[in-house]
Amino acid sequence: QVQVVESGGGLVQAGGSLRLSCIASGSGFSINVMGWYRQAPGKQRESVAAISDGSVNYADSVKGRFTISRDNGKNMLYLQMNSLKPEDTGVYYCKCKVRRWSSSFWNDVWGQGTQVTVSS
Repeated sequence: QVQVVESGGGLVQAGGSLRLSCIASGSGFSINVMGWYRQAPGKQRESVAAISDGSVNYADSVKGRFTISRDNGKNMLYLQMNSLKPEDTGVYYCKCKVRRWSSSFWNDVWGQGTQVTVSS
């Protein structure tokens, strides 16, 4: 079974920075796309950034401020968040598209989320 765990959230003032981390653990699996999502109170979960081999995508609202990266050897995903705004507040989730070596199917595995709060 593959587990995904996020860390690095917290409380920061507007203009500050945070770095989120995500690790996928287990055995005998491969990862394709990894991505960060967020959900603000009363709003739907939205995509923030995603990365796969040779491709990176960002939501328009975070372009130029956030940077996504991954360490394939460690099955880790990162999100460097700079120039944070109060509207960046929310629970940030990591999602990994994984395939067990014994299967031909890819499945999405979500973490439990980490809270990011940006004060004005």
